[in-house]
Amino acid sequence: MPNELETISTVESKSVNNLTDSFNREHSYLRISLIEKCNLRCTYCMPAEGVTLSPPDSIMSATEVLEIAKTFVASGVTKIRLTGGEPLLRKDFETIYNGLTKLPAEIGITTNAVLLDKYLPLFKEKEMKSINISLDTLSKKKFHEITRRDQFDRVMNNIYATLNAGIQPRINVVLLRDFNENEINDFIELTKDMPLIIRFIEFMPFEGNEWKTEKLVSLASILQNVGEHFGGANIERIQDKPNDTSKNYRIKGFNGSFSVISTVTNPFCDSCNRIRLTANGTIKNCLFSDGEVNILEPFRKNEAIMPIVKMALGEKHKMRGGMDTLEQFSDPKKNQANRSMILIGG
Repeated sequence: MPNELETISTVESKSVNNLTDSFNREHSYLRISLIEKCNLRCTYCMPAEGVTLSPPDSIMSATEVLEIAKTFVASGVTKIRLTGGEPLLRKDFETIYNGLTKLPAEIGITTNAVLLDKYLPLFKEKEMKSINISLDTLSKKKFHEITRRDQFDRVMNNIYATLNAGIQPRINVVLLRDFNENEINDFIELTKDMPLIIRFIEFMPFEGNEWKTEKLVSLASILQNVGEHFGGANIERIQDKPNDTSKNYRIKGFNGSFSVISTVTNPFCDSCNRIRLTANGTIKNCLFSDGEVNILEPFRKNEAIMPIVKMALGEKHKMRGGMDTLEQFSDPKKNQANRSMILIGG
């Protein structure tokens, strides 16, 4: 194993974060994509014609995921989120998850919930507090339109099953103008009686998802919509946690809350603490970066990977992969120079 793994036995006593970029942002949050495949075909995530998958032997094995994760935890990572594709499609998901829960780090998951019922007993046993679930509409017809699959009833049933298991669902809603923006208040109504967190996400550009500014539903328009429906005086601002990507709110008297992830119109790059590891073992220092650094190949050669990771972080831009202005971010020559979302990891 690489030399840095020799320190794993003392990882619980470490207190120094060694993953700092040139803007003094400490990176304590690792998002690991486990798989490039998905059982849905969401339009904002995958082109209609599909994507070219990486060769199977280039995808990290369960052992490699666990050992690489240990290395990151030894260097200061305190939170790991499993993504995909759909992470629950991995046949060895339980092995990976059980291994990660032995690390001194918070383990989370983002899922489309189609297979969630199979793993809820495991998540309850391991005392998972919340699960991020992607759901962009409360309409069965529109669900089929955006996902190109007929799984709406199963997803809804699994959301309720998650609540019954004592785990809080955090519902990720990608908003698209003239598609689901008219459901904003319907989603928030769900938080009246249920301890849900609804997270509205501004539509972001990736290869093949036909992003246009005209499709964007902004933070300002979301809050205006909510204020007109529920009354501006009834919207309470919730204190954001350090490094939060979301701006958090609740309606007075409601059991749950809602938030907005405003990557496009009001980015949160100054407090970014995230590193992304793709399923085929490359580091993306930013969701929008067109550069990637492979750490799986050197890992397989028994070489130390942390110097490579630190080099990648040293090249991280201050904002959105170097697209500092909305004009730059709206330029297809810049915003399409990236993988499709499904190949990055949600």
